[in-house]
Amino acid sequence: MITDLNKNAFMCWNVFAPRLCIALLICAPFAGLGTANAQSGGGRADVASTQVSIGTSATEPTVEINGHAIASPNDPDLGEQAILKRSEGYKPFIATVSVPIYYTSNVALSRSGEQDDWIEAVVSLTYQPRLTNNLYAIFTLREQLFYYDRFDSLNFGSFDAEAGLVYVVPEWHNAVFRAEFFYNRLTEKNSFESFFNNYSIFLNAEVPFRIGRAQQFTLGTDANISVDADPEQPRRNDYEVYLGYNLAVTRAISLDAVARVVARQYQLTDRVDVSEILATSANFNISRYFTASAISTLAANQSNHSVFDYKVANVGGLLSLSVK
Repeated sequence: MITDLNKNAFMCWNVFAPRLCIALLICAPFAGLGTANAQSGGGRADVASTQVSIGTSATEPTVEINGHAIASPNDPDLGEQAILKRSEGYKPFIATVSVPIYYTSNVALSRSGEQDDWIEAVVSLTYQPRLTNNLYAIFTLREQLFYYDRFDSLNFGSFDAEAGLVYVVPEWHNAVFRAEFFYNRLTEKNSFESFFNNYSIFLNAEVPFRIGRAQQFTLGTDANISVDADPEQPRRNDYEVYLGYNLAVTRAISLDAVARVVARQYQLTDRVDVSEILATSANFNISRYFTASAISTLAANQSNHSVFDYKVANVGGLLSLSVK
């Protein structure tokens, strides 16, 4: 059972959202209640976004080059890289409803005294029109809802709005470049009342490497720069490199994995974190509209303020409905 001390400690940590914790009571006077909520909610959303994104790969929108999907770094479309049947044409609009249910070993992302729990998190709507042969616009609305089993006082929501451009360069090994504006709003449980708002600019470059028709590696890097936040204390810049792998076992079954290393620089303090995240999934296309996935995530965070160090393991399942 989480003590009052641990409840307050939970409210003092952040990793990102991001698509995801605990510090100690010494953080409370430094951060303030709004800041503490923002850090804890953002931290859990980070880990969950990384975990769930792979599992939903078959249902997310992508740009296409010669009938093959182009990967996205932080969106759930890694894994649609090996299309083994003729493309039916580009579809710019997609609506997705996903229901992930998973077990987490460290509900508060704490350094010690970890508590486990079950979480349900989702819903996304994306419009990605093709402007030219190689240039795409992208607009996304996404809502994640986090409902805990035992620790329901920690329930919260994460709303994201994104808009930007995606440019593909076939001559450079189908390299993909992205520039987007992100808005993230963390909300109280069962409410749209926010306790944290963040505005950021996202820049990304990645290159896919196909191996035959059924395998692909993706190497990429990105930066997420916060330009404004309310409250300001949790503001940070994220700098990431990642390596993804996809294997299309059959037309209906695929395996995905992505390893990420993220450096997180907090703008108003001297705090710097480094996070390592490994996420995997096995996906089964039940039908044209439904996908089921088994998902797992291992994550570790190291900070120059050791109170923010943590490790966490998540495992669970995901069912997605997608309409293009």
